[in-house]
Amino acid sequence: MATVKITQIKSTIDRSQKQKKTIEALGLGKINRTVELELNPAIEGMINKVQHLVKVEK
Repeated sequence: MATVKITQIKSTIDRSQKQKKTIEALGLGKINRTVELELNPAIEGMINKVQHLVKVEK
């Protein structure tokens, strides 16, 4: 499968607990932290939930 690069660009301060846990599950947690993950339906769903906090590069 394809891999995607996910970078956190905004803080999780004043965000819901679900969004904070999703950011942690993606392996992020600090602004400008980047992870490279295999794209699958679960990861795609998590990205959609926090798309306003992250930048995604294919």
